[in-house]
Amino acid sequence: MTIRESKKLWLACGVGLVWFLILLWPLLGIKPEGLEFATTFKVFGYVAVAAVFIMFFYQIKEAGYLDSVGTPVKAGMSGVQVLYEKLPRWLLLGVVLAIAVGFPLMTGRYAHDVAISVLIYICLGLGLNIVVGLAGLLDLGYIAFYGVGAYTYALLSLHFGMSFWLCLPVAGLCAAIAGCIIGYPTLRMRGDYLAIVTLGFGEIVRLILNNWMALTNGPNGILSIPRPEIFGVQFKSLSSLYYVILGIAVFTILAVYRLNHSRIGRAWEAIREDETAAELMGVNTFLLKLLAYGMGATFAGFAGAFFAARMRFVGPESFSFLESAMVLAMVVLGGMGSIPGVILGVIALVALPEAFREFELYRMLVFGGVMTLMMLIRPAGIWPAKRVGRRSEEAD
Repeated sequence: MTIRESKKLWLACGVGLVWFLILLWPLLGIKPEGLEFATTFKVFGYVAVAAVFIMFFYQIKEAGYLDSVGTPVKAGMSGVQVLYEKLPRWLLLGVVLAIAVGFPLMTGRYAHDVAISVLIYICLGLGLNIVVGLAGLLDLGYIAFYGVGAYTYALLSLHFGMSFWLCLPVAGLCAAIAGCIIGYPTLRMRGDYLAIVTLGFGEIVRLILNNWMALTNGPNGILSIPRPEIFGVQFKSLSSLYYVILGIAVFTILAVYRLNHSRIGRAWEAIREDETAAELMGVNTFLLKLLAYGMGATFAGFAGAFFAARMRFVGPESFSFLESAMVLAMVVLGGMGSIPGVILGVIALVALPEAFREFELYRMLVFGGVMTLMMLIRPAGIWPAKRVGRRSEEAD
């Protein structure tokens, strides 16, 4: 690295720290009792020291002074990767499944609650992964299908007395129908236009749920939704509900895996890489894109039905655009088209913030910075998919 490049890096770091101070002071320095500077400069000092240390470490690394340390580390990582590839896949999956089954026995109520949220978002993330990661269709209204599944179970269970297990496939079917209805008008759209239209459809569904008083009870929501039960025994505890959503999540993972490695999955990937070329090769892009919307919505419907049963209440405020953006961020952060990547993305965005809850205000600040740094270092995601190329829109 030349002296000129080094000066540019330090200048960029200084400008970034100044902007950080300008943004930080309104958050920490403006209080009801007046203006305060001590807390702001204390936090800024920690961040500035960390930034200087990172810059210094980066320049030492670029100069080659850390090669003696980096070479053994790379060799060790290569050895771990070779060991991972040699281990039987069933053994690794068996260990993960055993940990998941035994998790409620080793943890408390708070951990159960967080784990249930993680598993719900895994179902949502994998469903959106079909649409975004496999078929390459940017969907910003995906959470609407989550709401359709939740309201389907709530209405059927309260008005018709249907059990959770009968309502679960019906909720998935209704969400799939909604996905096809929403997906049909957007099949000829691509890129930003597709994102805008799906965002609009998502808001339309939320407004319908919020204003159709006769059916959904409007903004008041639906109360007293029954919990799942088997042979008259109701799942009341969080640990029992954990096993219900664990079963749904495992089914979702297996279904998405089979779809990904089937002819349909390869056709979706062909559409993602170049839709025109895929159509010329005989791929029915119309039906397959419609199928992607329907299949992705199905798993959102399953998650929505469980969400309604777990909360015993469902309201339109639970299905806002922010939730769609959150699920999309999980897919992109973890790695589009990758099942392990989506799971890691969900853990990073749901479980890790809970682990740092004691830091209160600073945890989201640090969390946002870490996520930004992560996307700069690994733009393809934490665990990128093996079969991913460039989309035709990106090539243009």
